[in-house]
Amino acid sequence: MTAANAPSAWLQYLIPGSVILIVLFFRLRSVGKARRLRLERLWILPTIYALLVATVFWSAPPHGLTWIWCLLALGAGAALGWWRGKLMHVAVDPETHELSQTVSPAALLFIVALVVIRSASRAMSVQMAGPGHAGVMAATDILMAFALGFIAFQRIEVGVRARRLLAEARATRA
Repeated sequence: MTAANAPSAWLQYLIPGSVILIVLFFRLRSVGKARRLRLERLWILPTIYALLVATVFWSAPPHGLTWIWCLLALGAGAALGWWRGKLMHVAVDPETHELSQTVSPAALLFIVALVVIRSASRAMSVQMAGPGHAGVMAATDILMAFALGFIAFQRIEVGVRARRLLAEARATRA
């Protein structure tokens, strides 16, 4: 590393690290606090992200074995998303039948671990890509597929559990 590019190397890690710390500060304040859960809105974020991924894959489709890696990443994201959904506490108010969810500290630490893994893999893909950008594109495609599985199956797990709890609460009250 030369003296000319030393400040940019520091900024490359300082800016994202600062943003992550600020987001963590605000998220840690809400850990353990119940938030209203709206079943009718759980589908919105996964749908928007699926459309984004479909658009990216349509405009610049993955090549060769990257498709297989994307499918594996989608499956891994689905499994980890389902697991993170299990870490979230879902409750039903017995009187009003209003749903609420509470994010556990383990669920937040899980997201932090994913951000660290993503950052490390991005740094490795840049080093392995050399002068071309095919490695970075493949890594981005794989991470997008992973995120799609993660987001969708986390929401699916929370939705399935919330519907079951709501049905039980309504059956108990009737």
